[in-house]
Amino acid sequence: MVILRATTTLLVRSSVLKSLTKCPNTLRRTCFSGTGILYCTNTHKECSITTQIHEDNYHANKTQIHRHYSSMQDRCGGGGGLFANNELRLLQPSKLASFAQERRLNWKPTTAIVEAAPSKIQPYLRLIRFDRPIGTWLLFWPCSWSIALAADPGHFPDFYMLGLFGVGALVMRGAGCTINDMWDRDFDKSVERTQSRPIAAGDITRFQALVFLGAQLTVGLSILLSLNTYSIILGAASVLPVVVYPLMKRITNWPQLFLGLTINWGALLGWAAVQGSCDWSVVLPLYTACMSWSIVYDTIYGHQDKKDDQTLGLKSTSIYMGDKTPYWLTGFAATMVTGLGIAGVMCEQTMPYYVALGLTAAHLGQQVWTVDLNNSQDCWNKFRSNHRLGAIIFVGIVAGTLAKVNKDKKNQDKKENKGDS
Repeated sequence: MVILRATTTLLVRSSVLKSLTKCPNTLRRTCFSGTGILYCTNTHKECSITTQIHEDNYHANKTQIHRHYSSMQDRCGGGGGLFANNELRLLQPSKLASFAQERRLNWKPTTAIVEAAPSKIQPYLRLIRFDRPIGTWLLFWPCSWSIALAADPGHFPDFYMLGLFGVGALVMRGAGCTINDMWDRDFDKSVERTQSRPIAAGDITRFQALVFLGAQLTVGLSILLSLNTYSIILGAASVLPVVVYPLMKRITNWPQLFLGLTINWGALLGWAAVQGSCDWSVVLPLYTACMSWSIVYDTIYGHQDKKDDQTLGLKSTSIYMGDKTPYWLTGFAATMVTGLGIAGVMCEQTMPYYVALGLTAAHLGQQVWTVDLNNSQDCWNKFRSNHRLGAIIFVGIVAGTLAKVNKDKKNQDKKENKGDS
């Protein structure tokens, strides 16, 4: 027997839709909170909320589910699909099973937090991509590398700074997403993957987003003001790139380069926060390496949307590089490894760091040369794997720094040995 969350089909007229949420004729908006199968009619006036079926019971009962899908198609004359994360995916019955499996594999605690949050808060959590923390990690890792490289020989990195920059990464990534979605509202409505974003879908107005952005930037400013004066000035200089980055896809084939300039500012700021100023012999090659890394992972990410972007007249390195993408990205991967190598030499890093660097090169090679650029899911998986790459480098820096011998202590030991002799 199919285990059901509800057994009654409800026809909800537009007059009472506000008690749930809105149901537009795009079939992309939220009609009901939960996870399962959802059907909507193809009109703006009514929404048909039908039986919700637990995904865990899908495979055991797929025959009944498919039969139910077909009957609802006939009765409602609308669409059907799997509903999760407040997004409706319109799928054919043959694809429902694979999507249910995909959702189980991609489940994260952050997703559960979003789904458990009050309905009024959920759109804001989805706006900052709280259920997709990979962007926060990609913003945080360059900060953490810089902080760890700035640590004294034989010591762990400053945990307070790591925590502070972690919170800052979460807040500023959210602010960046808000700015991006405010700029791209009309474009997002035309791209399948982004149609359900809160601003594009109308769950949040531009004014509400602007107020929310102000709150995020206030929190970000308070974090920045807790740092030294040099870092405050350096951090303030990053505001302009953050604001203009979303426009780059309209005017240049290299928006990923501008993303790299923006998202990796922490590679400069982390060192300055610990040491009081930048040692450019270290942070400049580190920053260059991070920018190259961003071009690699975001070009792979961009291949998910290349058809929609071409239709809309938007530009990206994914479109510009085309079939030559693996060759281009190999060059940027080599630049990343070289930059990290130079930064390591300038910091007098030790063997654990260079072992991690070797693993980084292997990881990048695996990404670039095995990704199926015409498979959106594979592009997403390769993009998301960069979280592991960031962790590899961080562990290598920490281990390499712990293995260092403090120069002053080493010289003092030499003097003591000479005195004894």
